[in-house]
Amino acid sequence: MSAAELDEALDRAAELLCRARRVVAFTGAGMSAESGIPTFRDPGGLWEQFRPEELATPEAFERNPDRVWAWYQQRRRVIEAAQPNAGHRALAAMEELFEEFTVVTQNIDRLHQRAGSRTVLELHGTILSNHCHRCGRPYAEEPLPEQTAPICPACGGRVRPSVVWFGELLPEEVFARAEQAIERCDVLLSIGTSGEVYPAAGLVWRAKACGAAVVEVNPNWTELSSLADVHLHGSAAQVLPELLKRVERCRRAVERG
Repeated sequence: MSAAELDEALDRAAELLCRARRVVAFTGAGMSAESGIPTFRDPGGLWEQFRPEELATPEAFERNPDRVWAWYQQRRRVIEAAQPNAGHRALAAMEELFEEFTVVTQNIDRLHQRAGSRTVLELHGTILSNHCHRCGRPYAEEPLPEQTAPICPACGGRVRPSVVWFGELLPEEVFARAEQAIERCDVLLSIGTSGEVYPAAGLVWRAKACGAAVVEVNPNWTELSSLADVHLHGSAAQVLPELLKRVERCRRAVERG
C-alpha cells in the first residue's frame, strides 16, 4: 500500500468512525509487538521455537508443571518490563469519543489497561494472575518462584498462570459480554490479529454479519482481510495515532456544523 493509498484509507476509516456510536477494538498479538512482546505466528515467533502442545496445554502442565511454569515466568518478566505503545494509548483516548467503546483482546499482557482503557474483555485471560490448576482458587502470594510451580495452600495442587491454553474453553461470561458488544457495534477495528485462532476470530465474522463496518489494522494481509471495508496497512503504533487525529478532526467539523 502506497503512502497515498494509506492516506485515503485513513480518511475512509475516520469517516466510518466519525458516524459511529458504538465501537469494538478487537486486538491480537500484533497490537503489542512494538512494546517488545514477541508474537506467536509471525516469522521468528514463539511457535517456531516451541510447539503449543509442549507448553500451552493442560496436558503439558500436568506432565511437567515446573517446565511450563518456568517458561511462563520468563514471558511474565518480559511483559512486566514492557510499556504500552502509541497504539495502546490511541485506543485509550478513542474511548472518550464514543457512546460505547469496548476492547476485546486476545492478549494476556494487560497493556490496554495500563494505557488507560477502561472496558477491556480478556478472551485468553492474563499472564499477570495465577490460580490452582486443580481447585481453581486464585493464588496471589509473592514473591513467585522462577523455576518451580507453587503449591496451592488450599488443596495441594500446582499453581498455573491464568491464561487460556489450547484445548480449554474461553471464559464464558467474558465471551458472552464480547458477543454482546460485537453484535451492537457500528464499527469493529481488527488490530494486529491473524484471524487464525477460533473461537475468538469468529467474533469479527459475527460483527460483519450483524452489519458492522470492519476496519483492519495490520502490516500483513490476513484471514480477515477479505471482510474488511477498509484495510490500514501498518502497525497499530504507526496507524492508530493518525487515525485518532482524523476522527477527532472529523468530530470537530461535525460539531461546527
